[in-house]
Amino acid sequence: MTKGIVLASGSIHRRELLKNAGIDAVVDPSSLDERALEAPLADSGLTPEDIAGVLAEAKAADVSVRHRGALVIGADQTLSLGDEMFHKPADMEGARRTLLKLSGRTHQLASAVVIVEDGVVTWRHVAIARITLRPLSPVFIGRYLAKVGDAALTSVGAYQIEKQGIQLMERIEGDFFTIIGLPILPLVAELRARGTIDG
Repeated sequence: MTKGIVLASGSIHRRELLKNAGIDAVVDPSSLDERALEAPLADSGLTPEDIAGVLAEAKAADVSVRHRGALVIGADQTLSLGDEMFHKPADMEGARRTLLKLSGRTHQLASAVVIVEDGVVTWRHVAIARITLRPLSPVFIGRYLAKVGDAALTSVGAYQIEKQGIQLMERIEGDFFTIIGLPILPLVAELRARGTIDG
C-alpha cells in the first residue's frame, strides 16, 4: 500500500513545487517556534547546514505524531554570510540592513529536506547554493524595497529569486529549487526509489 505524503510546512513555494511535480501531499504545517528551537543551536558549533537539518527534522517529527504511517516531509533553510546567520527581516528597515550587508558579497543558502515516518527520520538531504549580489547602492535598495513592498519580509534574504529579486544578483551557484527552499530533485528520487510515486 502506498503511504500518504504530508508536507510539514506552510510555505506556498514548497507546496507549489510538490504540486507542480505531480506529488499529492496533505499540507499540515508544524506549529513549533523555529526561533526558539534555533536559539540554543547558535552557540553549539553546528554549521548552518546542520541547523537547517535539525530544524527540518524537528518540524517533520512534530507533525508526524498526527499522521501515523505517513511520510512526513520537513524542510528548512538557513542563510549565512561567513559566521553570521540571517533571519526574515521584521520590518523594512531590517530588510534594508540585510541587503546592505549582502551587497557585493557571496552568501550561502542551505536547504534541508527530511522524511520522517512515525517520529523516526528515515531520509535526509541538505543542498547548498551560493548567491553573489551585485554591489547595491542605498538609493537602489530603497527603490527596490518600495517596489516589492512587504514581499521583502517573507524571505530571509529580503528577495525572491523568481521575482524582482533576480535584479539584485550577479552570480548563482546551485539549483533554483535549493534557493526556493526545497531540494526537490533528490526528494523526488527518494520517493521514486521507495515506490511512493510512479517510477
